[in-house]
Amino acid sequence: MNLYELIRAGAYDLHMHTTASDGAFTPTAVVRRMRDLGKRTIAITDHDTMSGIKEAQEEGEKLGVLVIPGIELTTYFQGERIDILGYGLEETEELNRILKQVRSQREERAHYIIEKFHEQGMTITIEDVYEFSQGAVIARPHIAKAVVAKGYVKDVKTVFDFYLGDGKVCSVEKLQLTPKQGVSLIQQSGGLAVLAHPAVIKNQDLVTELLSYGFDGIEVHHPLHTTAQETMYRKLATEYKLIPTGGSDFHE
Repeated sequence: MNLYELIRAGAYDLHMHTTASDGAFTPTAVVRRMRDLGKRTIAITDHDTMSGIKEAQEEGEKLGVLVIPGIELTTYFQGERIDILGYGLEETEELNRILKQVRSQREERAHYIIEKFHEQGMTITIEDVYEFSQGAVIARPHIAKAVVAKGYVKDVKTVFDFYLGDGKVCSVEKLQLTPKQGVSLIQQSGGLAVLAHPAVIKNQDLVTELLSYGFDGIEVHHPLHTTAQETMYRKLATEYKLIPTGGSDFHE
């Protein structure tokens, strides 16, 4: 896979989520939607899972859309969440072992979060959450949707703003990989590691330090990036000889 050439060819989106994690559309539906929008190359990058890849690739073959196998790994560094996109990786034994550990921990974490909502007078159950996760890896948006469905809070954004966001009253930390571990895991699985939406990182001084950890690319184009930030990250890509990527971070 030559990511440079795919980007030069245009009509791509390299950051997309499906119902395999916290997206609103199935892998099949995402591919169809992107085909209708004229995309020729997409990457399915669900959070900490590759379970939606096969379905998406099968639909992509039918519709003439190249689906790159991808992932978005969650890591933490100096108190900040650092997301890492992986492209073209294979499901190695070590990758599957780590992801299985992450999924198991997510389930356990969900129970702790539910207990915290109970302490806030909001009675939800794991079964309520399952209605939204639909067998996929449980993510915080699934819990937030369960809270909203019960009528305790008006919308998902409010749930995160007051209860589920990092450091909020119902937040529970999860298994924490470091960025170095994330980059190594992706590369050892045959993939390319890309620093996702760097503008989200509160301490921007960390960005250059992170790029010294062997990343292959940096996400330059993202809906949360300003034009000035895109210019800055493109310069960093040139300076560190990284692939400049981009994507919509599509969820719904």
